[in-house]
Amino acid sequence: MKVALTAEGTYPHQFGGVSVWCDQLVRALSGYEFAVVALVASGTEPVQWELPGNVSGLITIPLWGPPPPEPLRARLPRSRVVPLPVQALVDALLDAGAGESDRFATVLRDLLEYAQARNLTATLSSESVVRLLISTWRERWPQLAAEHGAAAVPPTLNDAVIAMQLVEHALRPLSHPAVHADVVHAVTNGLGALPALAAKWQHQVPMIVTEHGVYMREQYMHLRRPEFGWPVKSLFLRFLTRLCALGYQEAEVITPGNVYNKRWEAQLGADAGRIRTVYNGVNPDDFPALTSEPEVPTISYVGRIDPIKDLETLLRAFALVSRQLPRARLRIFGEPPRGREGYLERCRGLAAELRITDRATFEGRVVNIRDAYAAGHVVVLCSISEGFPYSLIEAMACGRACVATDVGGVSEALAGDAGIMVPPRDPAALADACLRVLRDADLRQALGTAARRRALEHFTVDQAVKAFDEIYSLFGTGCRIMPADRVDAVDPVGSELPL
Repeated sequence: MKVALTAEGTYPHQFGGVSVWCDQLVRALSGYEFAVVALVASGTEPVQWELPGNVSGLITIPLWGPPPPEPLRARLPRSRVVPLPVQALVDALLDAGAGESDRFATVLRDLLEYAQARNLTATLSSESVVRLLISTWRERWPQLAAEHGAAAVPPTLNDAVIAMQLVEHALRPLSHPAVHADVVHAVTNGLGALPALAAKWQHQVPMIVTEHGVYMREQYMHLRRPEFGWPVKSLFLRFLTRLCALGYQEAEVITPGNVYNKRWEAQLGADAGRIRTVYNGVNPDDFPALTSEPEVPTISYVGRIDPIKDLETLLRAFALVSRQLPRARLRIFGEPPRGREGYLERCRGLAAELRITDRATFEGRVVNIRDAYAAGHVVVLCSISEGFPYSLIEAMACGRACVATDVGGVSEALAGDAGIMVPPRDPAALADACLRVLRDADLRQALGTAARRRALEHFTVDQAVKAFDEIYSLFGTGCRIMPADRVDAVDPVGSELPL
């Protein structure tokens, strides 16, 4: 079988949990052939992962780099009349109603057909389309503003230009040839699902959607303070919401990485009967139990340097810790994703402002990730949004005590006595939990032992890989996944087994 993996901003061009998951999957399922379709920013991003031999091809689609190649049939005189699929797109995005999934599916299918034969990028960038958008937008503004309870200023021509730029770049995957495979597996929803939708519609192949974090929840967070105005933000979020709903609708099976995601997906329109929770897992051989501790009280952070990880709260918490334990250290392991380097500098500036630069160090990536967990008495996760974080279950497998914010699937990982959870964005609560663990060796030992036992029992890579092997095999033989309400087995943390 050939499986196409489609992703946005992750494997194989970035490090991070989703990329680890992808690499685990393709290496463990060596009997399958994989094609990777990667949505990237510019097209100049280097490949960071060594692809295994069963990856037969890497297709890179830049969203903000050079425009897609123009189809041969597109080299015809361009009309000033806005094509019907584009008119339908504008109409669908500005309709004040919420139940638009079937209509949006038709619009996107027609846009795919148009993009394969004509220059969609040039069309969406044209003056005639921008003028259509602004005139329709202003006409429907009273209803749209009322829907959000907003008394905002109506959209400007500049808003229309920016909004159409965002939509045009987002839809660039439709202008590329659809990948050929027996199964197409989107490892995110949203833009990363566009190549999967194209493959399903053009080649009639089954589609899987896996979400590690909830795509729409993270988009709302990323767009809290956008560089553009509220009208543009509202329209683009409307576009993404309908795209995600369509991804759920078209998937034969949806495999969130935790039960928390499952609840969000159902709220956003996913059919609960198609949802199967498949937890991330680690290889126990890569994370044997740690048997020693640092000489001075130390907190470790392992992960991306990214606003969603909220390192600013961690730095503020550590400043409180260091007042009571002056010898304490904070060691931060990880790098910012490309384009987020400014956040690292912001964190460095905050550390200087808090006067902790001599005790809080930014150490970049480490060759052996286990060394980062060994560097601390306690491993901290301080995110404001998570799926089912690898850094947490890796630390648990090592037997390290963990303190984490209660977001996403964290409570499922640390259920019982496997760790301490605190509210997000609460430096005082995070500091208190860290102080408890740093001061009490018996507590650290108990937490670490319980964490390792739980990780080895429930969160190993073999369990995760087996679930997808079975799903791929079922689709390969023409079978379907039975609805969730016919699944009787329940896993140890209260969600359905994958099959």
